[in-house]
Amino acid sequence: QVQLVESGGGLVQAGDSLRLSCVASGRTFSSYAMGWFRQAPGKEREFVAAISWSGRSTNYADSVKGRFAISRDNAKDTVRLQMNSLKPEDTAVYYCAAGPGYGLRTPRRLDEYNYWGQGTQVTVSS
Repeated sequence: QVQLVESGGGLVQAGDSLRLSCVASGRTFSSYAMGWFRQAPGKEREFVAAISWSGRSTNYADSVKGRFAISRDNAKDTVRLQMNSLKPEDTAVYYCAAGPGYGLRTPRRLDEYNYWGQGTQVTVSS
């Protein structure tokens, strides 16, 4: 079992930055690929970014490419999402997730992840 706890959400203005963190506990963090997803009211949960177990490979949704950056620190069991140039359409609950991490795997589908955090709210005002 892996427990994931997100933090760092909040209310910001368009153009601002936020950094989300997700701390893992339980099984070996470095054996998992990690992902960030988000869910806006009335919409399905969608992929945002993913990082391989080693951190050498990353993957981004087109909507955040160039603005968001995912990183991980295996020594601290932490994955982060740096969000810059935030837009009102980035408003959502953001979830981190852990999935099997062999090779340079950076999954984009929800069903490729086994463990999920409880989410942190990000609200971007215009």
